[in-house]
Amino acid sequence: MKKYQTLLFDVDDTLLDFGAAEQAALRMLFEDHHMPLTTELEADYKKINQGLWQSFEEGKLDRDEVVNTRFATLFKAYGREVDGVLLEKSYRSYLEEGHQLVHGAFELIKSLHQKYDLYIVTNGVSKTQYKRLHDSALLPLFKHVFVSEDTGFQKPMKAYFDYVFARIPHFNVEQALIIGDSLSADIVGGQLAGLDTCWFNPELKPNDLDIAPTYHIQRLDELYRILHVEKEPLATV
Repeated sequence: MKKYQTLLFDVDDTLLDFGAAEQAALRMLFEDHHMPLTTELEADYKKINQGLWQSFEEGKLDRDEVVNTRFATLFKAYGREVDGVLLEKSYRSYLEEGHQLVHGAFELIKSLHQKYDLYIVTNGVSKTQYKRLHDSALLPLFKHVFVSEDTGFQKPMKAYFDYVFARIPHFNVEQALIIGDSLSADIVGGQLAGLDTCWFNPELKPNDLDIAPTYHIQRLDELYRILHVEKEPLATV
């Protein structure tokens, strides 16, 4: 039986429902510019955004290039010239309000935080991630939060994980597990760093990379079985 002591959790679409937060923020942003959030518009944004973040993960772009060009690129495709930096600021203010939890996330973390050393490992913007974690009440349950913006590196870079490991007291890679939804960032990054990995895949997306996570779960509560921890009963009033 594998014994873990340190659990490294991704944030977006692992603990917090980024999809819900993103959709609400986009709706408000586009309403500001008199554009309804159609299915086509949302799909076009996600295609552009995902492509830019993929380049970020590969080290081809820095974070500012990603966030400050995505809306300018999108609006240009619709025949409109906008200030990408200003739109990013507006979007960021809306996104920071989104702290919807993935089902079972709060109960899981509350159950685990006194038994394990819990840390956040996330790509993204520091101010946004801290505010969302704070508003969801998850923040105090973690020993530390490692955001790519603060580290100077990003998942899946080994340098990112080296940075994290150096700042966790008495860290032992053999007793650590990373849990995340992204094959390319969390699972590839974890494997490059020598970690056991747990792919959280609620939508059962196909594994299109030539990698095999240590564990593959569809629900967060499946972690109890992996960790050999009993699920705590919900409190009753």
